[in-house]
Amino acid sequence: MKMSAAEFKSKCLKIMDEVNNTHEEVVITKHGNPVAKLVPYSQIPGRSIFGYMKNTAKVTGNITEPINEIWDADN
Repeated sequence: MKMSAAEFKSKCLKIMDEVNNTHEEVVITKHGNPVAKLVPYSQIPGRSIFGYMKNTAKVTGNITEPINEIWDADN
């Protein structure tokens, strides 16, 4: 949804509640040009689950060499 800064200013609290409930983002414009985006807190960039375990694992040994194990799929 897009809206002007003037409209956003007059309905700010209502729009914040609506974004929180519907999870639909709102682009706020000034003179027709986008200047800001209001998104639900849970959708803020950088709060993704991807990468949250970065640097928590340790690689030991050579992970590119064969392990000389027979797998069930090889039979």
